[in-house]
Amino acid sequence: MYLNKAILVGNLTRDPEITTIPSGQKVCKFGIATNRVWKDKAGAKQESVSYHNIVVWGRQAETSAQYLKKGQQVMIEGRIETRSWDDKTSGEKKYRTEIIADRVQFGLKSNGGTPASASTGGAGKFAGDNQEIDSIEYPEEDINPEDIPF
Repeated sequence: MYLNKAILVGNLTRDPEITTIPSGQKVCKFGIATNRVWKDKAGAKQESVSYHNIVVWGRQAETSAQYLKKGQQVMIEGRIETRSWDDKTSGEKKYRTEIIADRVQFGLKSNGGTPASASTGGAGKFAGDNQEIDSIEYPEEDINPEDIPF
């Protein structure tokens, strides 16, 4: 069995750029930054940042370009793909590793506002956030186990 799956939660490093390829399909490209924080052997806090290139296709590309802005939090689920080409000016072989997004979930805007959109099937806040999660208020009812039909 083989698996190529990437799940990233980070902030946009630039505004999305949307284009249309000759077949008429939309493609949206943007970058996100993810942080990693840990303590070294001496107990000092260390931090590193990784930058990722994201590519979104189709209707999701249009939605992403419309609602996402630089600095906004986003969760991406997709696959890792590396493409190569020959540079026309230098003749060198160039490589670019990208995340081809299957799912884009919008997070909070950089100004701390509400999520721009629920996107493609998710709430605006992510599991694991230290912020209070919106929940549905269900009425309290006394359930009698004898009323359950099974």
